[in-house]
Amino acid sequence: MSRIDQVFAQLRQQGRPGLIPFITAGDPDLATCAELVRTLAAAGADVIELGFPFSDPMADGPTIQAASERALAAGTSLAGVLQMVAEVRRDCQVPIVLMGYFNPVYRYGVERFAVDAAASGVDGLLLVDLPPEEADEIQPALQQAGIDMITLLAPTTPPERMKRLASQGSGYLYYVSMTGVTGSRRLEPEDIRQAVTEVRKLSSIPVGVGFGITTPADAAAVGSYADAVVVGSALVQIIAENGCNETLQQKVADFVGALRQGLETCR
Repeated sequence: MSRIDQVFAQLRQQGRPGLIPFITAGDPDLATCAELVRTLAAAGADVIELGFPFSDPMADGPTIQAASERALAAGTSLAGVLQMVAEVRRDCQVPIVLMGYFNPVYRYGVERFAVDAAASGVDGLLLVDLPPEEADEIQPALQQAGIDMITLLAPTTPPERMKRLASQGSGYLYYVSMTGVTGSRRLEPEDIRQAVTEVRKLSSIPVGVGFGITTPADAAAVGSYADAVVVGSALVQIIAENGCNETLQQKVADFVGALRQGLETCR
């Protein structure tokens, strides 16, 4: 059983939703980011998503785009992200999912990436721009390495395509709660509830919901029916505002702690 499977099994036993914070790897730099991962884990993250920076993102709003630009300016590479994960793994066992775009993985070498990612301690991979028709480009290598391939489902995904994506995914399914880019619109909790209900008919894999969740109240609303909530832009904004200031780690811990508290009250 993978680390991700173990976490969701524990969450089911505890009767609570999981908290999956997202930050951009290398923002503001890799050393600070490694400490942020530890801070997220200590503050109550159940799974951590690390976005590896890319120059031409399509799903990320301005906040996460700016984080990618800062990370790239600081010299962050995919190899550097894997080295950071390996360092964090020495004292942190929270599952880590890398999230990004296929081009950096392709340039790295798909088979080599899968082997190196597994060796560093990566548990899952989510590629925003890899359609299900092209999943064979990487899925066999990930399966052989024991890395879950997280798939994205959206409000605009047709039923047959959604079924295909659900069948390809492992670890958890990531349901995008709205159309548009990250951090761009308000949540419509009832619409998301109905969508999650439909997704659950397609697969027994846990369903995490992301995009637009920015407050503990948002997290509690979505966590009342989702298996996990993903919070990204609001957290990345805290990092943008504090940089390498000595207050950064505490402010991140306080925010994640508030999200976790919200989730504790939602069921």
